[in-house]
Amino acid sequence: MRPAAPYAADPAVAVRQHPEPHGETRGPRDAFQRDRDRIVHAIAFRRLRHKTQVFVAPDGDHFRVRLTHSIEVAQIGRTIARALGLNEDLTEALCLAHDIGHPPFGHAGEDALEAATAHAGGFDHNAHTLRVLTRLESPYPRWPGLNLSWDMLEGLAKHNGPIAQPSWALAEVDAEFPLVLDRWPGLEAQVAAIADDIAYDNHDIDDGLRAGILDLDQLCTVPLVAARWQAVRDRHPDVPRAGLARELVRDQIGIMVNDVIEETRRRIAEAGIGTVAEVRTAGRQLAGFSDAMAADERLLKRFMYATLYHSPSQIAVAGEARGVLARLFAAYAADPSRLPPEWREALPEVEPDRTRHIADFIAGMTDRYAIARHRELIGPVALPEGF
Repeated sequence: MRPAAPYAADPAVAVRQHPEPHGETRGPRDAFQRDRDRIVHAIAFRRLRHKTQVFVAPDGDHFRVRLTHSIEVAQIGRTIARALGLNEDLTEALCLAHDIGHPPFGHAGEDALEAATAHAGGFDHNAHTLRVLTRLESPYPRWPGLNLSWDMLEGLAKHNGPIAQPSWALAEVDAEFPLVLDRWPGLEAQVAAIADDIAYDNHDIDDGLRAGILDLDQLCTVPLVAARWQAVRDRHPDVPRAGLARELVRDQIGIMVNDVIEETRRRIAEAGIGTVAEVRTAGRQLAGFSDAMAADERLLKRFMYATLYHSPSQIAVAGEARGVLARLFAAYAADPSRLPPEWREALPEVEPDRTRHIADFIAGMTDRYAIARHRELIGPVALPEGF
């Protein structure tokens, strides 16, 4: 094993939300390996296999869902972490867990829950990730949650940067286990965030092409894509266009990963970073794209929103998905006896806890479970039948 960089997170000094008896450590794993394994074995992680990435309840087995997306983010994150001498296990754990708080139907579902819970503080999937991992997912007899390390919870809370005004859910976690929300997280969390961008920028292209919503000629109006497509064509002049789409995606991921590694090294050296503490007090993001790549990536995102995420078919599906969750929330709020027994028995008597409890239940649903409950309680939905 290569020596860790001096600014890498150290599992030997990791602390957990609740003390664990020393003799109960199972196997020769360090703190961050145990964090990763607790995520992998979590029910909330398994449910990601039936939660929307781009397409709701996709008909095809080859489209990505939140689970496969999270695994792909982890693969990219580990590659970058290894090159930078960071802790790969913590990086992988953060990547695998970063979407656990997503409700069914992706951002459309989040919009529906945000509207339904506005009077109770609203809903945010990042904060809900922390709520799931510290309260709702409770496989252990002595404490609620998975009892993850401080580094893990801090990284999940602010992998996109410092938080000046935390939502109620994040504020509750921070009050119990302070996460220093006004500072940047460790480099492992910063790498997880940029790995997420790289993964969905490129893998959503792959899915968009497969679905027939995107085409290569459209894509090549984006400078970054055009340059990589030409490079791919030059390397494989005898291969039909249709056979090179995935090679294009691989090329783009490689270019972006290399750019992040080089730019992050440059920023670390420029700032004179020598410790984990200095990463958190640097006052800026250290892991990221170069200025040129960041500009190219923004153009790519703009294209993807215009042609894929906000395409007429996707807008129509998103509208129906929001309606499904809005109607489910209204049904459960009006008659909580419709909740499953364990959720009904734990229903708080007072607000805002009552509303938040119902939102917790709905946020944990998979796409297919939400559709099934809607059909059972309310009626048919105009969403895919692919399950």
